[in-house]
Amino acid sequence: MRTLVTGGAGYIGSHLVDRLVELGHDVVVLDDLSTGHLTNLGQAMSNIRFVEGTILDAKLVDSLTSTADVVFHLAAAVGVGHIVEKPLSSLITNTKGAENVIESCVRHGAKLLLASTSEIYGKTATMPMAEDDDRVLGSTTIARWGYSTAKAIDEHLALAYAQQGLRMSIVRYFNSYGPRLDPRGYGSVVANLLRQALDNEPLTVHGDGTQTRCFTFVNDTVEGTLRAAFDERGEGLVFNIGNNQETTINDLAGMIVAKTSSESRIQHVSYEARYGKGFEDTKRRVPDTRRATDVLGFTAATPLEDGIARTLQWWRTTHR
Repeated sequence: MRTLVTGGAGYIGSHLVDRLVELGHDVVVLDDLSTGHLTNLGQAMSNIRFVEGTILDAKLVDSLTSTADVVFHLAAAVGVGHIVEKPLSSLITNTKGAENVIESCVRHGAKLLLASTSEIYGKTATMPMAEDDDRVLGSTTIARWGYSTAKAIDEHLALAYAQQGLRMSIVRYFNSYGPRLDPRGYGSVVANLLRQALDNEPLTVHGDGTQTRCFTFVNDTVEGTLRAAFDERGEGLVFNIGNNQETTINDLAGMIVAKTSSESRIQHVSYEARYGKGFEDTKRRVPDTRRATDVLGFTAATPLEDGIARTLQWWRTTHR
């Protein structure tokens, strides 16, 4: 098929591009390189068409979508720090940009795979988080919730167009990690902790470190994405794409120290010191993965220890 991947030079997007090329699809990548890197596409560059540009350029998005059978929309402003520091530009990118992509898919009859996020669920106490559960958010004065709100708008728009005939599916990613993580730790606790451990610096853990997340190796993230995009049984549905192995941030930090043989110690830092006054975090985030398993036959298969080891091997090879 002819595919368009927005954000295809990013961490997840580039792995998706690699798999699409391996599967024999024609691939066009649109990326503004704000957080993505051309080096991520090194293996695939000779087999794809790369276009540097933004999803806010409606004419460009429309032109590229006009020749696509399937559009994978991954481009977004991501990372809690970025969202808090640049709330306006993040909101515009994540709403107007997605609107351009979705409307172009409607106009040209392309199928849409919309990449969303576990942030959708906010600070709900309901565990595990099922796709149809209520969302629980904080005040609009807390910038962090703008990301969740923007991605929810994207989902609402795609689902509304689906009622008018748009072929689409939505995937909500849960803490993906793996090779090609930005070494600056952009939006990834795994990247931050790996960098600090390898430099024998204190591992900064926000709060008391007992908050939990479910970390998903990138190969699993991509596999779930592909199944949601190409399996007709997934059309019109939302899927949690994640591992349901719950891990505290303290335990993650300890695992990384052990894997790297680091001399680092864990240093707990307040959320306020990093993100400013009033920042709110979620205590637990655990996906209900039954729909992805029942409909798509997808289950995340990579244990956290294995995934961390593979990520560390890549990191040492790339950042020596």
